[in-house]
Amino acid sequence: METEKRSSQSTPLRDAFRSFFDAFRFPVSSETKQLLQIAWERLPEHLRTPNQFLGRQYAGCGATIGVMPRCDFACRGCYLGTEANSSPALSVEEIKEQLRRLRAWLGEGGNVQLTDGEVILRPETEVIALIRYARAIGLVPMLMTHGDMFRRRPELLKRLMTEGGLSEVSLHIDTTQRGRRGQAYKHATREEELLPLRDEFAEIIRHARRETGLTLDAATTFTVTRENLAGVSVVISWLCRNADAFKMISFQPVAQVGRTEAGLGGSVTADDVWARIAEGLSGDAAEGERLLQHKGWLGHPDCSQFVQGVVVRQPGEWPRFHPLFRSDNPQDQAVIQEWMARFGGLTCRLDTKWQAAARLAGVLSEDPGFLLSTVFPFLLRWPRRCDPAHPMCFVWRWLRGVTTVHYLNIVSHHFMSQVELATPRGQERLALCAFQVPVGDRMVSMCEVNAGGIRERYYAALRAPRRPTAMRGAGGMSPVKGATHEGHTEESDDVTDNLLGDLNRRVT
Repeated sequence: METEKRSSQSTPLRDAFRSFFDAFRFPVSSETKQLLQIAWERLPEHLRTPNQFLGRQYAGCGATIGVMPRCDFACRGCYLGTEANSSPALSVEEIKEQLRRLRAWLGEGGNVQLTDGEVILRPETEVIALIRYARAIGLVPMLMTHGDMFRRRPELLKRLMTEGGLSEVSLHIDTTQRGRRGQAYKHATREEELLPLRDEFAEIIRHARRETGLTLDAATTFTVTRENLAGVSVVISWLCRNADAFKMISFQPVAQVGRTEAGLGGSVTADDVWARIAEGLSGDAAEGERLLQHKGWLGHPDCSQFVQGVVVRQPGEWPRFHPLFRSDNPQDQAVIQEWMARFGGLTCRLDTKWQAAARLAGVLSEDPGFLLSTVFPFLLRWPRRCDPAHPMCFVWRWLRGVTTVHYLNIVSHHFMSQVELATPRGQERLALCAFQVPVGDRMVSMCEVNAGGIRERYYAALRAPRRPTAMRGAGGMSPVKGATHEGHTEESDDVTDNLLGDLNRRVT
């Protein structure tokens, strides 16, 4: 009775005060610290390097499956199976269960992608409900989409922001896509032909922010093939001119997976991509190796590489990209290493402005000496880095809004084909995967979902007659021959049992 009485005395004001106090007292929660430690212990010694962000800033990244196994595009590089468009979507409650499993794995502020087909083909109310639920349980959902629905229904993005709380979206745009509205884009073969489309999306994002007054962090993904590799430099140059709209780009060399066009995947390396990125940033492809000196990674370096930086645009000059932390500068390295040791996992992305202020005040009160002796001098070096000749004029122009500075994260992400999965190197990557999907009661690598037959069998189970006995005999979900990670063997596959058991529970 006493507990019920105290609970009934809870008020919005008291709850708000408690959230501010918790943010101030615990800028990084004990849960986050524990999950980071678990992720760090998964890493072999040779990958516990200064470049490593897994286990120090992030516990991983997750994605949903079965949200909408359909798409109104027919892209040349598609990781969905041939039966995708004939498979039913999971219910909202089933997807919420996936989100709870992702929350347990990723912790507070974990990054989750709402994906698997074109999610916005679901009813708007359901998409809003999923976004709201993910945020309510402490995840940061990013809606993955080709974006054409925002062109067809101009109010949709704003509605997702105002009613769902959507704060992150990723738009897939490149010449491998088929189905885009507009004759100029339907059969584009050069990335230059899609620059007006990218301009249109950039303005859609800016307009949504202006109209709602809300934050919307936008990313874009780009499937890279040998045919459009040259377009990487074109797009990264465009992105620097539009860094106010997009804060991240992920270049993804296509793997030979799913219904990807035969022979399209597997011909582009990470070095190929970064040489073109460097060419787009500086005009010199040879700068790719130098640019990668400032990279970070999440888990295995063959899986993803990224360079965080800022794009500075001054009057009369082309935008210039500056890496946020330079590996050849000991002071920069000291800042990032000491910050992650003290405040790794810190995020304000789910906070209100007041909660974020309380959290940052908590950081200041927890270790003011570190901030004053290390972080503050690091910030003071930036004006001279951006404008060596006139650092104070740079600051004055920035304060007046004449010079702009925008964050930009450049990523290359590399999924594996079935052939790659079966190699020793592929098995090593699989065991360290930081990008996972809840399948039944397990977290499974996205590469194994894509190339190991799991997605196809998952969809087959969704299409099967809803008879528990029949579903139990729906066939094994065996991994690639030779796989021996996370308890998987050729003789047994717990993923299959858990998946089918999970599907059985939903129909009994």
